Amino acid sequence: MQRIETTCCVVGGGPAGLMAGFLLARAGVDTVVLEKHADFLRDFRGDTIHPSTLEVMHELGLLDAFLRLPHRKAYQLAASIGDEKIVMADFRGLPVKCGFVAFMPQWDFLDFIAGEAKKLPSFRLLMSTAAEGLVEENGRVVGIRALGPEGPIEIRSRLVVAADGRASTVRAAAGLAVEDLGAPMDVLWFKLRREPGDPEESFGRIVPGLMLAMIERGSYWQCGYLIPKGGAAALRSEPIESFRAKIAATVPFLASRVDEIAGWSDVSLLTVQVNRLRQWSRPGLLCIGDAAHAMSPVGGVGVNLAIQDAVATANILAGPLREGRLTDADLQAVQRRREFPARATQRLQLVIQNRVIRNVLAADAPIEPPLALRLFDRFPILRRLPARLIGLGIRPEHVADAVSSSRG
Repeated sequence: MQRIETTCCVVGGGPAGLMAGFLLARAGVDTVVLEKHADFLRDFRGDTIHPSTLEVMHELGLLDAFLRLPHRKAYQLAASIGDEKIVMADFRGLPVKCGFVAFMPQWDFLDFIAGEAKKLPSFRLLMSTAAEGLVEENGRVVGIRALGPEGPIEIRSRLVVAADGRASTVRAAAGLAVEDLGAPMDVLWFKLRREPGDPEESFGRIVPGLMLAMIERGSYWQCGYLIPKGGAAALRSEPIESFRAKIAATVPFLASRVDEIAGWSDVSLLTVQVNRLRQWSRPGLLCIGDAAHAMSPVGGVGVNLAIQDAVATANILAGPLREGRLTDADLQAVQRRREFPARATQRLQLVIQNRVIRNVLAADAPIEPPLALRLFDRFPILRRLPARLIGLGIRPEHVADAVSSSRG
C-alpha cells in the first residue's frame, strides 16, 4: 500500500474541493486533493459562475486570465410566463467588478483552478483516485483510505475535507446525519443547436404543466425540462416523439430542431435533492459544499455556495493548519460561518419549489405573472434584490490576505 503524509486531504475535485485545496495550498498548507475521475469532463454540471465567484477570482489576481476562457455573459435573469416576458434580476448594479453571471462549462472552470493550483509546491492533485473509507484513531479522523490507478493508498493528514458531493462517500463513512428537505421536481437536461435569430440571452419558459430553462451557450441551448419528482420513468415510457412535441409546443422556435433529440439516451436526468447536515464536522473531518448542503437548482446557486464554503474554510483554517494548532472549535467555526447562508438560501428555494414550481407543474389552465413579478417591470429598481440574492448570495466571502498571498 502506498502511503502519503500531508497536512490536509481534500476529497472531491469539484468547485468546493478544488477551490479549498487551491486556497489552502496558496496559504502554505501542504494539501492533497483526490478526484475519482480521470478528468473533469461531465455534462450538465453547474456551469454558472456568479458575480461573487468572479469577485473571488479578482481578489486572487486571476480574473483577467480566467475571462479569457470561452464564456457567455448574462446581465439579466428573465422568464417568459404565458405570453409575457418578465426581467426578474439585473446584475449590472451589484457592487462588484463583474456585474454579470458567466456561463462556462464546469470542466473549463475546474481545469483553470487545477492549473493554477499545480503551480504551487504545496499542492498535489491525484486523479482517478477514489476515497473508500476513513482512517481513525481514538475517535479522531486521521486520514483516508483510497484506491488509485496503481492500487490502495493510505493518506494521513491533520484534516480531511469532504467535498465529494451530495452522495458523499466520506460523509457516509463518518456517519453524519443528513436532513432531507424534499423537492417536488427533477430535471431532464438536453442540448439543441442555436440558430441566427434566436434570443441572445438565457431565459426560462413557464406554461401550464411545464417549466423549461434555456441557457444560451453560444452554439447551442442547454435546456432543463422540469418534471414532477419521480416522473422520469413514466415520461421515458412514451415515444421520444411525444417529448419532442412538448418541447416544440413550449418554445415554438425550437420546432425545426427537436429531431436532434434522437432518443432518450440524449436526455440526462438530474434527481433533485435538497438536504443538509446538522453537524458538518467530526474531530479531524469537515464537510463543505454539496456534502454539507445539497442545493436545489433554483437560481443556479449551488456552485456559488460551494465556492463561498471553500473561501471560508481557507480563511478560518489556513493559519491553524499551517501552525499545527487546529482544534475541533476551528472546524465548528466554519459551520457557524456558512450554515446560516446555506439554510437561508435553501429556505428561499423551498418556498419557490413548493409555492411556484409545484403549482406550475400541476396547472392545466393559462398562467399569468403574479403581481409581485409585474412590479419588476413597473419598478426596475426592485430587480436589485433578487440580483443580490442570486449573484452575491447571503454573506458573500472574501479572500483573506493570508490566503491570497502565495507562500510558494
